[in-house]
Amino acid sequence: MRASRIAAFFLVSLLMACSEPLPADKSTYAGDWRAQGVSLRITQDGQVEYHRRTSGGSNSINAPIQRFEGNNFVVGVGPFNTTFVVSQPPHLDDGVWKMTVDGVELIRGGESGTRA
Repeated sequence: MRASRIAAFFLVSLLMACSEPLPADKSTYAGDWRAQGVSLRITQDGQVEYHRRTSGGSNSINAPIQRFEGNNFVVGVGPFNTTFVVSQPPHLDDGVWKMTVDGVELIRGGESGTRA
């Protein structure tokens, strides 16, 4: 049990050490984004927490952003990564921050009242 705690600590430390702050031109990506069944947290230091529930199950990832490719961002560690496709980058729409990721319109700060 103690060995697994130590291993988990080192794994978390490694993941945290791999992240880099968001580039200045991508700072609007930071925040808590939500839609029905989806939550996406992006921190200024480049960490991502993503959860998505569907009728077929759920997907999650907690890892650093490796890089941006245009508006898209690649999240993962080493060769294990996934690309989040951003068809609409963060923008204000009637005073509400919105972003469309993997075909889902997300709202920053939970303004929609929906929870994942």
